[in-house]
Amino acid sequence: MDPIKNPYSPNAGAPPPAFVGRGAVLTAFATALGRIQIGKSQKSMLPTGLRGVGKTVLLNRFAEQARALGYLVAQIEASESETFMEALASEARTTLYELSAKAKIRGAVSKALGVLKSFTLTFDMAGLSVQLGVDPQVGAADSGILSNDLTALLVAMGQAAREEQTAVLIAIDELQYLNEEQLAAIIMAVHRVTQLALPLLVVGTGLPQLPALAGNAKSYAERLFDYPAIGALSREEAFEAIRKPARSEGVDIEDAALERLYKITKGYPYFVQEWAYRVWNLATKSPIALDDVDRAEPEVLARLDESFFRVRYDRLTPREKQYLRAMAELGPGTHRSGDITRILKVRVETLSPLRGGLIKKGMIYSPQHGDTAFTVPLFDAFMRRTMPTL
Repeated sequence: MDPIKNPYSPNAGAPPPAFVGRGAVLTAFATALGRIQIGKSQKSMLPTGLRGVGKTVLLNRFAEQARALGYLVAQIEASESETFMEALASEARTTLYELSAKAKIRGAVSKALGVLKSFTLTFDMAGLSVQLGVDPQVGAADSGILSNDLTALLVAMGQAAREEQTAVLIAIDELQYLNEEQLAAIIMAVHRVTQLALPLLVVGTGLPQLPALAGNAKSYAERLFDYPAIGALSREEAFEAIRKPARSEGVDIEDAALERLYKITKGYPYFVQEWAYRVWNLATKSPIALDDVDRAEPEVLARLDESFFRVRYDRLTPREKQYLRAMAELGPGTHRSGDITRILKVRVETLSPLRGGLIKKGMIYSPQHGDTAFTVPLFDAFMRRTMPTL
């Protein structure tokens, strides 16, 4: 097939050509946006899921929905570094300047900019402070207590948006990378904004451990957010995600090929896109057949091993690799900590720090106490290919 016309998009965060299986979540979020806009309270949501299920794509769709309704949107990606609050302050600055274009820096907008300047000075963000061009708001966001000061900032932003008859969405990707203090501050700020019925909404995505992290940070987090689980596509959804883009280019694909693709990818959206992309380039005629899928397997696995999987594997220490290889020995699914330590022939307590480090790195999570699972789908098979023996 013509690679230039290849309809699939196996890139991180890239929208798939057929966006399927997420309609209920998009509808629920549209309802939240509409209610916030008219001054009614509504839970926001923190969708969670494994790597490669399309959480970033979903978050981008949320942002598109908000912009279509006239929201001002700030988008931030959290990381393992400690720069999240600087990134948030920078996006707040951009958002408030957008508001000031309408308000000409008066009233609540001027106050919010002053609160932001206090916040940046308090937390040593000198570069941002200089660029704000306003005086700090004395007594606001200057306590040095992150939860209090971030609350003051988001409340001021919400008040400015209300005065200008608009609304603000703050969209945060990879929330699991926030430390407990940062996550608690976000939750506390959202709580206060909700109490005041301000037109500001925070939405975020994260790995499956996010609900537990949020609950540990603030016990009332479960009452502030919904946590829809974003998983693999069903068989029918995966078929549609593959067949619909191909037919848009005048190409069909045999049912046997679709069945094989679904079995290999387990319906995980990133793998669906990667496999479909490679099979398209290898196939020579329509309909794409089962033999095309089988012939593509060595190339696809090599590409995934050297990109999607390897970038995560290379961040691991030798002991962490051994721990994950022991998990892989047990096969796919969830495993008891005792079973992992039995394979490694060590005591459970000796591996607790190692397990905690892998959770912090986003490689594994604990579905329930004592259980461990990979956050990256099919990582067990990769570990067995890369480390044939323990």
